[in-house]
Amino acid sequence: MAITEVLLDGTHDSLQLRNALGRFPTGVTVVTTRAPGAKREGLTENSFSALSLSPPLPGFLASGHFAINVLASTQSDVSHHFATPNADKFAGLAIEYGIGESPLLPGVLAVFECSTERSLEAGDHVLFVGRMHRVRYGDGDPLFFNASRYCKALPMRSTTAESDLDLVWGGLG
Repeated sequence: MAITEVLLDGTHDSLQLRNALGRFPTGVTVVTTRAPGAKREGLTENSFSALSLSPPLPGFLASGHFAINVLASTQSDVSHHFATPNADKFAGLAIEYGIGESPLLPGVLAVFECSTERSLEAGDHVLFVGRMHRVRYGDGDPLFFNASRYCKALPMRSTTAESDLDLVWGGLG
């Protein structure tokens, strides 16, 4: 396997850093909110994590509320739609509204409904921290993004992570 090494000294091509980061697969979400003035907004996001599980925390901004919609493997078109500039990204979608009137997308694997706790500037991004108030989830295959492509997970073998833990810990877990 060929390896590219890049010194991050300020003269590097930012595309090289993006390519390296793109080797770590992530799930794909669409974050939605209803901004002041009742304007619905949404964007595709593939960097989402809970900072705390007690209570769980992720995030959005101006409206004070947002929803994180975890996309199914069949929804790459939804991701692309929300990643592309469009006057009304919700046109034609059967939208429900959650806490704070945040739009909830149909057919997703999970939804996390949140209120904004705070925002932090980090480089050229803003990190939003929110408090989860309600979650919904179902079964299905998640949509992944890796090396600039949409992907879906394929089982590697017939055993589960639980059987691996039993093997390593001898049932002590």
